[in-house]
Amino acid sequence: MLWFFGISIFLVILFKWVPVPFTPLMLTRVVQSKMDGKDAIFSHDWESLENISPNLQKAVIASEDGNFLKHKGFDFDAMKKAFENNNKGRRLKGGSTISQQTAKNVFLWHGRSYIRKGLEAYFTVLIELFWGKERIMEVYLNSIEMGNGVYGAQAATQHWYQKNANSLSPREAAGIAAILPNPRKFKASNSSSYINKRKGKIMRVMRQTGNIEY
Repeated sequence: MLWFFGISIFLVILFKWVPVPFTPLMLTRVVQSKMDGKDAIFSHDWESLENISPNLQKAVIASEDGNFLKHKGFDFDAMKKAFENNNKGRRLKGGSTISQQTAKNVFLWHGRSYIRKGLEAYFTVLIELFWGKERIMEVYLNSIEMGNGVYGAQAATQHWYQKNANSLSPREAAGIAAILPNPRKFKASNSSSYINKRKGKIMRVMRQTGNIEY
């Protein structure tokens, strides 16, 4: 246990300053592709937050975690609402915050178990304590899957729009945010009617959001 706490805290402090080179999901996708006899698709370019358009930051907050700048890692109201909706048989929603998603993506395997959820909560507390919101957003936007084999804002912007992440328009940013629930299925450009509706909803929320202050 002491080794676990020591190593986990060391890694959290390390990644406060050092770019995250890869995540467990990235490795899993590569291994899956090799096992299926397919070429591994992997695109990942780290960019500092100042080189990522504020439009994308607003878009993911609007889409994924409206209270990101207010909560301490957990949005208990969103969790309660998700639990109630799931019990009513509606479309499953997790209620996870950007902080929780970042902790999961960087430090843990993907799956559903009480052990993993417990570790997710542990790492969420650590990154909120040591990193703060600005670093959490930076790591989140550089590590999450934004297309098939595409990870992070810079790689995603080049993949979907053939431009750099610092020049995303509000609608382009909303397009990337709209596909995050399933980025291997949906397209940020030349999108389906479902994704276009999500883009419109996200943009409406973005217009109501002021400047982001971490």
